[in-house]
Amino acid sequence: MKKVVLLGSTGSIGTSTVKVADDLPDRIRLVALGAGNNAELLLEQTRKHKPAAISICDPARAKGLQAAVGPQTPVFSGEEGLIQLATLPEADIVLIAIVGTAGLKPALAAIRAGKDIAIASKEILVMAGEIVMNEARRHGVRVLAVDSEHSAIFQCLDGKAAGSVRRLLLTASGGPFRDKKLWPAEKFPEITVAHALKHPSWVMGKKITIDSATLFNKALEMIEARWLFDIEMARVSVVVHPQSVVHSMVEFVDGSIVAQLSTPDMCLPIQYALTYPDRAPNSRVQTNFAKLGQLTFEEPDVARFPAIELARRAGESGGTLPAVLNAANEVAVQAFVNQKINFPQITETVQRTMEAHRIVSQPTLDQILEADAWAREKALPAL
Repeated sequence: MKKVVLLGSTGSIGTSTVKVADDLPDRIRLVALGAGNNAELLLEQTRKHKPAAISICDPARAKGLQAAVGPQTPVFSGEEGLIQLATLPEADIVLIAIVGTAGLKPALAAIRAGKDIAIASKEILVMAGEIVMNEARRHGVRVLAVDSEHSAIFQCLDGKAAGSVRRLLLTASGGPFRDKKLWPAEKFPEITVAHALKHPSWVMGKKITIDSATLFNKALEMIEARWLFDIEMARVSVVVHPQSVVHSMVEFVDGSIVAQLSTPDMCLPIQYALTYPDRAPNSRVQTNFAKLGQLTFEEPDVARFPAIELARRAGESGGTLPAVLNAANEVAVQAFVNQKINFPQITETVQRTMEAHRIVSQPTLDQILEADAWAREKALPAL
């Protein structure tokens, strides 16, 4: 039985994690649930799974929840509430599915409390990959991937040393604007929020779906992979695979390529992270190759989607630059959602902010958070 703290329980990954726990009641117990501000769904999850504690962002809503669940279930709030959950003595693993940077301090708190962590919030490793992985090694805990691409690479590596790898191949669907004939670059200013939210393969939250449309999601995943697998950026590649069946691949130094495949369903990588090193039976994911018919691959169009090259530059430069890329992108995506900027201006905002930044090498956590705050402020004036 794995005792799991789930941070971000009411979001897309969180609700999929709850489904996995429902599928495997003899293997997974949700001992704590942390949510943003969806008090209604959090209350429903709490009544069903009876966690030892819960947390919600807003202290005012925490008071209402406490009255609803009764004194037997403590209700925490804010960042401190997430840290309280992440360090619960009875927890075996903390799954972090919080969008943006809010999961960083709870992740470090969990590691320092001796908990394995499963990361669905890629910003944690993008911002502070070196610090997080060093802390994990120091405390003897595992950092497990929940993103389907990184889970695939983890499964393909199967414990092989980084020196045996020629390159990691992260697959990308290409997003809703992959077709150059339908969406040439000159039409990008016409893209609406509704267009960007129509992902061809996955049903996800708003931020990650728009990141998939700009390919910033894949860009962030490149930096995440660099730290998760101790592979320099030069050996991290992206290939567009519209069917989203090959979740990623590893090419080894002898030329062999190992891939992990399945029909798209986030429950599979979530289950693997929570049951690792075992594989638990589950019939939720079914893959029929005859029905799939064909699997195709193509190079990413970096002229229309510069995010990949921006991420490569940030990952190679290191220091505080990845945190700046991530923060500027968060601000720009929100501005696009609020219809303050157009679609191409998301990438333009990130590039402009990166170019204005003076990189701090080997930064402390405080310096990373300072760079994050600086980038958000720097990105705002043009928005």
